[in-house]
Amino acid sequence: MTNLKETLANIAGAIVDNPDEIVIAEKTDGDHVTLELSVAPDDMGKVIGKHGKIARAIRQIMKTAAGNCGKKITVSIKDEIEITE
Repeated sequence: MTNLKETLANIAGAIVDNPDEIVIAEKTDGDHVTLELSVAPDDMGKVIGKHGKIARAIRQIMKTAAGNCGKKITVSIKDEIEITE
């Protein structure tokens, strides 16, 4: 079975300059998985791409991976890293 959170981390890590600042929050509700991707502010443009093309490609890859696991997925890209203490 594919680990969707790890898959998203690998994809984002290959795109950004600061892979150590990637934060992914996961919420699961039955067969639906929601992943919230946060990256460093300097890397936002790389993750979104021109006219959102990279973001759409990431979402499509993740939908395919989730479909192979029998799940549905939503990937959101946040512009701020939330720090919880």
